[in-house]
Amino acid sequence: MPRPVLLIHGGAGEIPQSRIAGKFKGIKEALRCAWGSLVPASGEGQGSALDAVEAAVRSMELDENFNAGYGSCLNTDGQVEMEASLMEGRDLRAGCVTLLRDVMHPITVARRLMEKQRHTFIGGEAAQELALATGSERLPANALVTEGARYTLQQFKEQLAQGKDPFFARTELAAEQRTDPSGETVGAVAMDLDGQIAVATSTGGITGKWPGRIGDTPILGSGTYADNARGGVSSTGHGETIMRYNLAQRILAAIEHKGMSAQAAADQECRAMTKRLGGTGGAIVVGPAGDLGISLTSQRMAWGYIQDETIFYGIDGQVVHQEPLALGT
Repeated sequence: MPRPVLLIHGGAGEIPQSRIAGKFKGIKEALRCAWGSLVPASGEGQGSALDAVEAAVRSMELDENFNAGYGSCLNTDGQVEMEASLMEGRDLRAGCVTLLRDVMHPITVARRLMEKQRHTFIGGEAAQELALATGSERLPANALVTEGARYTLQQFKEQLAQGKDPFFARTELAAEQRTDPSGETVGAVAMDLDGQIAVATSTGGITGKWPGRIGDTPILGSGTYADNARGGVSSTGHGETIMRYNLAQRILAAIEHKGMSAQAAADQECRAMTKRLGGTGGAIVVGPAGDLGISLTSQRMAWGYIQDETIFYGIDGQVVHQEPLALGT
């Protein structure tokens, strides 16, 4: 019988030191929130990988320490436009949504689309209508906008006014140790007791993006993919680079065709992507046997997983922290 696995990330990028504590707190909260969906208490039914990844991402969408849901990055008009995707590895069902506004949980809208089984990817007004028709609350205008996001956009525009290109402007802002405008997608990959794999990914994009810009998060094979025979991947980082490289599919292809472990495949493809295209990023991977992969070429990527009643988490290279799961305390 497979051992349940839950692995999550809180985004890769130029994350300033001042934000690490908030990232760690949110990662641990998301893991604890979702673990009960994967491993229910005795007599409470069977756990579900799909329920677990949705629960983990919903937790991070509520946390302004992450760039998803509340606290999302702002486009050049000062608006939040969000996207998300969710996929299960048995039948390859998926739901992908983009350009959502004024709803708290894009990942749940993606799941509702998947369960409709008519379309796989919708955006803009169609996604908005689906969200409201299936139970999402329409939030007041700008309810998802935080002061931190406003400040970051203001600083980004000032950098552009000085003639700095967008990538350089974001790097300069991160160096100030106050904000990270690079875009910190959140994601989760899980395997349940039945060996079913599910993946969920959600983001607000990048600060200063054009209205209508779509990143890698809702693109199957780039930001998200799940296949019980090969594994599950959630990617994060520079969206345009990840889309062009098709990062998730390349990692799974390395597992399938080269017999690589989840860790080796993630390392190989993240490094190859950055070497070839220049953009940085990261990925979390659960292999078909339940082995884990965590890799990044960005400066930092917040991540965490649960194993043997212990939470393991980190953000810098190979430095791993741990503490008891201690659910309910």
